[in-house]
Amino acid sequence: MDMTESEALNKLAAYCSAGEHCRAEAVEKMQRWGIPYETIDRVADHLVKENYINEERYCKAFINDKFRFDKWGKVKIGQALQLKKISPLVYKPFLAEIDEGEYQAVLNKLLAAKKKSVRAENEYELNGKLIRFALSRGFEMKDICHCLNIPEENDGEFGENACEE
Repeated sequence: MDMTESEALNKLAAYCSAGEHCRAEAVEKMQRWGIPYETIDRVADHLVKENYINEERYCKAFINDKFRFDKWGKVKIGQALQLKKISPLVYKPFLAEIDEGEYQAVLNKLLAAKKKSVRAENEYELNGKLIRFALSRGFEMKDICHCLNIPEENDGEFGENACEE
């Protein structure tokens, strides 16, 4: 499908007006449309200049959605943003804004729900499964250990310095 630069610009402006998107998403869309690379750069630059695309605004929305609705931890959110070619310098301050109490409460709730469905022979096996689950959701080991009430002297039990604060 042959699309002119202005058609691509109009289509992407509408796309970006409907919801928050980052530059990488807009570029990927234009690549799928078969638009030449030099045109892609011009259109993307224009969208940034006109504030249709704003990485900070995008990060705030992305972090909020992934944490509140998908119950992702900070590690997984950070990795997802890096995959979208967003610099840690842009997103880390917004990750730091997540309320620690709320963060711990979300993790506690996730672990309590998972605990009901996990089969384990003993507490050690149960904690191992819960730790793996929480790590896969992007939570940090120190937070997981805090929620599971695993004392620091058990560090070596779940891996090197597993519950180090």
